[in-house]
Amino acid sequence: MTLTADVGLRLGSLELDVAMRTPPDEVVAVVGPNGSGKSTLLRALAGLVRLDRGRVVLNDVVLDDVAAGAHVEPEQRPVSVMFQDTLLFPHLSALDNVAYGIRARGTGRTDARRRADTWLERVGLDGTHRDSRPAALSGGQAQRVALARALATEPALLLLDEPLSAVDVSAKAPLRRVLREQLAGSPAVRVLVTHDPVDAMALADRLVVIEQGRVSQEGPIAEVTTRPRSAWVAQLAGLNLFRGRAEGRHLVLGDGSQLTVATAVRGPAFALVHPRAVTVHRSRPEGSARNAWPGEATGLHLEGDRVRVQVHGTPCIVAELTPAGAADLRLAEGGPVWVSVKATEIDVYPD
Repeated sequence: MTLTADVGLRLGSLELDVAMRTPPDEVVAVVGPNGSGKSTLLRALAGLVRLDRGRVVLNDVVLDDVAAGAHVEPEQRPVSVMFQDTLLFPHLSALDNVAYGIRARGTGRTDARRRADTWLERVGLDGTHRDSRPAALSGGQAQRVALARALATEPALLLLDEPLSAVDVSAKAPLRRVLREQLAGSPAVRVLVTHDPVDAMALADRLVVIEQGRVSQEGPIAEVTTRPRSAWVAQLAGLNLFRGRAEGRHLVLGDGSQLTVATAVRGPAFALVHPRAVTVHRSRPEGSARNAWPGEATGLHLEGDRVRVQVHGTPCIVAELTPAGAADLRLAEGGPVWVSVKATEIDVYPD
């Protein structure tokens, strides 16, 4: 199953111009900054927002073709949408919420409830909650009901808009495992919108990055995160990305600073530096590092067993240290520091 979409529309100040194609057997995560058009893209694929131009084809079936005047209404599309706020019917039980979608496809009431019961079991909802209305469910339980409802109709296109954003931290990990299992077993074209890099890495095979209404990068997760082409993608992957012009073994950046690199490249280029390759000092370092410059330690963030240190300088950079290393340097106090990076630790590739 494949989806080929060329979506062009204007909604308020947003001008969306996105072309994408989902390869068979891959879960696609659409990521990008807030306001970039991710959710609008999903609503357009579902038929909830009309295109100004473009075409949407699902498994050789045309859902939208502006030039030909074709538009399949949302209720007639083989599409299920899981919204971030679940949109469960408040007057129906968990079981009947799931059965509703099945019955809308022409299944009888008894059979629909039986199938709904099976789907609730598949997403791990305890039997004691199947007769509960949404107000009596926790956020994680409500999301499981919404997931079961979306999957139960066996859609050709499954769209998930921030499916874990409303879930408590304690419930997110087990629900993420359930979601990953169900997505892996679904034959549908699966498109996920998320702002959470953990969800994107855990649930998807392929990333489509949208920035300011345009696709800035797309490809397999490993390819995108190891060769980012924008500062936002580098931040998503937790990396430092610099852009400039390479002249032999030197990369001249836009702020006038310069990095010495180990690989000779010419022309516009990116330089990628892992935060763990950045060394922080309280005084000018001595040693073999070809790149060293002063800065100001402006922020510390604990992530797992590492401390990420933001250093404002020319250029600005993020370093990763152990908690003990950060304590030895008294980085929590901020103040002036020096950073150094070995030329061999800088990955350079053409822009």
